[in-house]
Amino acid sequence: MKKNRYFFLMVLVTLFQTICLFEIVIKLEATDLKYPAIAFGGYILLEWIYFIIHRGIMKSQSFEVELIGFFLSGIGLAITVSVYPEKSITQLAAILIGFAGYLVLLWILKDVDRCMKLRYVAAVGSVGLLALTLMLAKFTNGAKNWLYIGGMSIQPSELVKVAFVFVGAATLEKLQSTRSLTRYIIFAVACIGCLFLMYDFGTALIFFFTFIVISFLRSGDIRTIIFICVIALLGAVLILMFKPYVASRFSSYMHIWEDVEGGGFQQTRTLTYAVSGGLFGLGLGNGELRNVFAATEDLVFGVVSEELGLIIAFSIMLTYAGLLVYTVKNSKSVHSTFYSILSVSAAALLLFQAAVNVFGVSDLIPFTGVTLPFISRGGSSVMGCWMLLSFIKAVSFREKEAAK
Repeated sequence: MKKNRYFFLMVLVTLFQTICLFEIVIKLEATDLKYPAIAFGGYILLEWIYFIIHRGIMKSQSFEVELIGFFLSGIGLAITVSVYPEKSITQLAAILIGFAGYLVLLWILKDVDRCMKLRYVAAVGSVGLLALTLMLAKFTNGAKNWLYIGGMSIQPSELVKVAFVFVGAATLEKLQSTRSLTRYIIFAVACIGCLFLMYDFGTALIFFFTFIVISFLRSGDIRTIIFICVIALLGAVLILMFKPYVASRFSSYMHIWEDVEGGGFQQTRTLTYAVSGGLFGLGLGNGELRNVFAATEDLVFGVVSEELGLIIAFSIMLTYAGLLVYTVKNSKSVHSTFYSILSVSAAALLLFQAAVNVFGVSDLIPFTGVTLPFISRGGSSVMGCWMLLSFIKAVSFREKEAAK
C-alpha cells in the first residue's frame, strides 16, 4: 500500500511538471523549444530512474525526502525555463550536480567515524573559502558574495551552509566539556563575520539562526541561547551606529509604498502581481513580475503566486514546514545525537531561509535578498539545498538499525 502511495504521488508530480512544460511550449517560439524540452525530459527521466532503483530494486522504505526535492526543484526548473529558455540546460546541470552531491553525502553519512574525521576539513575549507571570496569577489548588487571562475559564477556561502550544519552536528555530537562548544562558536563567528564583511546580511542571519538551533539542540539551555542572542543584537546595534551606510540598505523597510519607484520597487511589484494570479494563476509566461529585476531569484515566490497560483504558492510553504515536522518526528526515534542535530538543523535552516525570502519580499521583515530553497534560479543555491536534504534523509540509516 505504501509503495503504491509513492507511485501515485510520483505520477502527480510528473503530471504537474508535464502541464508546466505544456504551458511553456505554448508561450515559446518553435526555435526556443529545444533546450526546455531537453531540460524537462532529462529531469523527469532522472526522477523515474531514481524512483525505480530506489523503490523497486533497492526496496527502500522511505521516499518522502526525495519526493519533496523533486517537487520543489521541478517548480524552480519550470520558472527558470519559462523566463530564460537559453538557461534551461544550465539549471538542469545544477540540479544534477546537487543530486550527485546528495548521493555522495548519503554515502559519507553512513559512517559516523568518517564524519568525525571530515569535520576538520569541512571547517577549515569553509572559512578558507569565505575568506577567499572576501578577498577576490567584487560588489554585485551591494554584496561581495560571488566568485567568477572561467566565465562561471559561484556563490560559496550557499555551499558553506552545508558545511556549517555538518561541522556543528559533528563537533557537538559528544559534548563532554565546553571545549567542543567553544570550537564551534569560534568557527561560527568566523563564518558569520566573513558574511558581514561581504554585506551578505541575509545569509549571515541564516547562519546565526542555524547556530542557535544547533546549540539549543545540544545543550537545551535556553538562558545561554538568550544570552547569545542579546550579545548578537548588541553587536548589530553597534554596527548600525558606527556604520550608518549599512542601515541605509534597510531604509525602505515598512516604507515601500512611499517609494514605489525607488527602494520599494521590487516589493511593491511583487505584492501587486502576486495576488493578481488568484488561486490558480495566470499560467507560466503570462505574468508581469517576470520582467522585474531578480524575478527568478529573490522575487521567485511572487512569480510562482502570479503564474502558478496561490494554491501552489502556499503548498510550497506548507512543504517546507512539513519537512521540518517530518524531521523532528523521525529524529525522536534515532539514538544518535549526531543524526538528530544534523537532520533537524538542516530542515530548520531550509524553513527559516524560505521564511526570510517570503517575508522579505512581503515587507514583513527587511528585504535581504536570499534565495527560496530549491526554487530560486542559481546553481549554487540548488546544489546546497540538495546536499542539505541528504542530512534529513540520513536519519533513515539509524531507523533501519533500530528496526534490526
